[in-house]
Amino acid sequence: MDYDVILIGGGPVGMMLAGELALAGVKVCILERLKSTTPFSRALTVHPRTLEIMDMRGLKSKLLDRGRRLPMGHFASLDTPLDFSVLDSSSNYTLFLPQSETEEVLEQWALNLGVEIRRETEALSVHQDEEGVAVRMSGPQGEGTLRSAYVVGTDGAKSLVRKQAEIPFEGHDATFMAILADAALPGLPPMSVVSRMAEKGIVSILPIDSTTYRILILDPERSSVSKHEPVTMEELRSSLIRTAGSDFGLAEAKWMSRFGNATRQASRYRENRLFLAGDAAHIHFPAGGQGMNVGLQEAANLGWKLAGAIKGWAPEWLLDSYHAERFPWSTAMLGNTEAQFTLIDTSPGVMELRGIMSKLLLHPEVNHQMAEQISALNVHYTSDDRAPYHVLNGKRSAELILRLKNGDLASSYQLLRSGKFLLLHLSSDAKNSGEWDRYGHLQVIEASLAAKAAHWDDVHTALIRPDGHIAWAVPVSDPDPASTIRDGVVRWAGELRSLTGDSGEQKPGVK
Repeated sequence: MDYDVILIGGGPVGMMLAGELALAGVKVCILERLKSTTPFSRALTVHPRTLEIMDMRGLKSKLLDRGRRLPMGHFASLDTPLDFSVLDSSSNYTLFLPQSETEEVLEQWALNLGVEIRRETEALSVHQDEEGVAVRMSGPQGEGTLRSAYVVGTDGAKSLVRKQAEIPFEGHDATFMAILADAALPGLPPMSVVSRMAEKGIVSILPIDSTTYRILILDPERSSVSKHEPVTMEELRSSLIRTAGSDFGLAEAKWMSRFGNATRQASRYRENRLFLAGDAAHIHFPAGGQGMNVGLQEAANLGWKLAGAIKGWAPEWLLDSYHAERFPWSTAMLGNTEAQFTLIDTSPGVMELRGIMSKLLLHPEVNHQMAEQISALNVHYTSDDRAPYHVLNGKRSAELILRLKNGDLASSYQLLRSGKFLLLHLSSDAKNSGEWDRYGHLQVIEASLAAKAAHWDDVHTALIRPDGHIAWAVPVSDPDPASTIRDGVVRWAGELRSLTGDSGEQKPGVK
């Protein structure tokens, strides 16, 4: 094998997944057609759950240095914003940050971990067999073939991997096209915000920095234009005048594009040794800025599972859990973007509905529920049916402030930066017997809660997954906690004797 895993597509999702794999000691390569990181802003929003994941890998501060914190979000650009500041998270805000900046941070992280990135290289075909996957590619040195144990398609809506895996991409094509642009608008005061809805169309203008604005226009007169027809400056200017009544001194555009409401999802995210993540797995109307975030969350879910298969410790069921866990949440996300597109309409009936929805969002409970959905803080996975009952099982773990045995304070997110499982003993009778010391993908911590956290008061021990979800929480009332803890570790982190053969070699294979 040339590599353990080849990723086809080096956008933010590919870079995130590559870093996750490399963190676990997996030999990984990215094949990317572009010569360098995208210079365009594209996705502009990093949501709270994504920021939590970045915090678990030590990347959040690097993003904060480049972005602008916003305490509010939106659902279908309704008049009542979503209040992220009340969410139970240490990242209770969105980060306004161009995708180009996010990609740069992730790329540097991946490179520092030893990821090989082959740029100006295009995958031509993928073919899997019982032993691995052959990827035929074309690059600066001509055509060639690389082999790996697994391949992940992070190669966008037209995914080669999805097509060659013959995975259906179910849904519908666009019925409406809109315009995106990053442009200088000297006629606006610096950092102005414009949002208008009228019969002649919808326009939203947000400042990226003091001189550049993100422009989004839904212009009925241009709604049937092909996505492949380039946006021109004259078209952008005339659509601005129609929808906003002014071109605001439009001077130059750094980037212009079209997008639509096409909504599709791969029927499965895995075909034996081939996997899909990000836009390769689903496309949708970009309402609420969820797309890149969902892809990054998928990378965090898949990375440690795929690493476990490569390293030989993953239980048989673990790789299949990637589709089982992520598919329902992507389906829900596609549903809410469809609903938002329906609400972005200036017809009298929809405008009345928008008014009703805006009033509903004034109720804190309703607003909180919608904010959790858009921010992905509501994501939880089905509780392991073999685990003792605990309300935390399957839930994301909010950041815990812990007091370690030596008296120091530590964040649970800091303890997850190695990308390993965290076996967190919180009960006074919980001791590290050394039983798990040979598990290289598990760290054991004895601590107490230094600050109250919902549902944690009755936790004896918790096994926290590398992606920050709780795999197995043992209640204080458990009559035999040591045995229950052992069951949980073996269930999720594998039998110790299966980690290596007699020679210590890894045992990769389809799991």
